[in-house]
Amino acid sequence: MSPTREHSPHAEPASRQVAAVLRAAIEAGELAPGDRLPSERELAATHGVARNTAREAVRQLSEAGLVTAVHGRGVFVRSERRLMRLGQRRYSRKLREETGLSPFHAEVQAQGRTPSAYLASIERVVPPAAVAERLGIRADVKSCVRRENRYFADDEPMQIGTTYIPWEIAKGTVLATDGPLGTGDLYARFADTGHDITYTREEVIARMPSPVEAKELQLPHGVPVLEVLHTGLDQDRRPFEVTQFVMRADWTGLDYTMAVDE
Repeated sequence: MSPTREHSPHAEPASRQVAAVLRAAIEAGELAPGDRLPSERELAATHGVARNTAREAVRQLSEAGLVTAVHGRGVFVRSERRLMRLGQRRYSRKLREETGLSPFHAEVQAQGRTPSAYLASIERVVPPAAVAERLGIRADVKSCVRRENRYFADDEPMQIGTTYIPWEIAKGTVLATDGPLGTGDLYARFADTGHDITYTREEVIARMPSPVEAKELQLPHGVPVLEVLHTGLDQDRRPFEVTQFVMRADWTGLDYTMAVDE
């Protein structure tokens, strides 16, 4: 790692130069996942900068999600543990019956991590126009139930999920309440109502997060999100739920296997 000149004219701030050198070392594998960064004193001496400049460079790396501080031990290169969304398998009846878990919990466990989630809110609402169109319900009355969930892997926030269920399906069932969904979770309860998830449509975009999303997902500055608009269709290809997933793009991957149209 080459030294940095603190007061070089026409150069970007020294802290960014130091951060750029460290970032390049991480990307090249010179600093591998789990490696400890040099101390602020060592960085300052190596790059010819003040300790507060070195501290700011490390802060920038931390904000970018590249390093993490461990109290009393130092700052370490973060392991890149991207959580894969297994688009085809996650909704299978076999997986649901074998595990008794929701799709998220099952796929997180399968990747050796600890899942958790909670229901943040539930309400009967007027659906957004895009949701009403996909579900074939009215967009001018409270024609659906909205369930908002937060999802975590190893206590780290991974995604926000907002599910819309037609009122005609949800009414009179646990789907319209904040009660426990039981074994098999949401999709087992849909199956109880005669809607067994058999087909899915998923529309994926990348975008910058809203301020609320950035806060809830603890996103470093400049990190985008992946938005997956998922529509579940039953055995008769009838849409019965739409879920908007908002995921950290730096910690999430998408893995789909599908047949190609003739």
